[in-house]
Amino acid sequence: MVTFITKRARAETFRQRLTEAMAGAKFNKSTLAAEIRVDRSTISQLLAPNQTRLPNAQVVAEAARALKVSADWLLGLSQRPERANDLLDIVVNMPEAARSSEDEQLVRWHQEAAGYKIRHVPATLPDFLKTSELLRWEYQTQIGKTPDQAVGAMKDHLSWMRLQHSDYEIAMPLYELQSFAAGTGYYSGLSPDIRAAQIEKFIELHDALYPSLRVFQFDAHQVFSAPMTVFGPLMSALYLGRHYIVFRDSTRVQAMTNHFDWLVRAATIDARDFGDHLKSLRIPA
Repeated sequence: MVTFITKRARAETFRQRLTEAMAGAKFNKSTLAAEIRVDRSTISQLLAPNQTRLPNAQVVAEAARALKVSADWLLGLSQRPERANDLLDIVVNMPEAARSSEDEQLVRWHQEAAGYKIRHVPATLPDFLKTSELLRWEYQTQIGKTPDQAVGAMKDHLSWMRLQHSDYEIAMPLYELQSFAAGTGYYSGLSPDIRAAQIEKFIELHDALYPSLRVFQFDAHQVFSAPMTVFGPLMSALYLGRHYIVFRDSTRVQAMTNHFDWLVRAATIDARDFGDHLKSLRIPA
């Protein structure tokens, strides 16, 4: 059912919201008049009690621009005062990303989501589960983050994890650990000693942190995922390399949550079996 709003009610809404926006912007009648190039008497008339006349479209648009609100909101056509571009920036933005998934921005997001379940699809192996030796090998030629920075961030994140502020689920493709254990692909040239120590650390951390930390592995021939993290119901982030695409609106956060849960349902190796899988990948001395 469509609700009809009378001209008087519309004018009252406009007057109330114009007053509110002027107060928020610290504008008086003279300031606003000068900003939108009308006489002060025009603003006084718009704010006069029992005024039933609405301004023309040009005045509404200029007032909205000057006060950094939307024209629709001033006229009572929207309940959000933000302009369309500003509203988009609230729900979707693209902050820069460091090379490491352990950059300071991600740490802040983890802290913001303390107490909520965090769902994570890493770009490689999860940085915060890596040994210092593996991180130093991986970041020795990378741009942006030094090996020492990566190691320090890893230790901070792992310490945070051990306090069990949040349940943490990780989903990653089977080939990642298989390639790591074999020293092929991305891990070509990595010494057997570093790979062996890393697998032992995975086993140790899995035993210590499960079930607060649950790792699932899926077959990339059957399902696929870009690197991403979902921070409870608060936000989700896609990792592009140089940037994240960050969503804070509930519809997209839920869609990415559903995507992650789909990966878990399709997992070839369940979190309960991950420890045994790790042991099967042990590298002989």
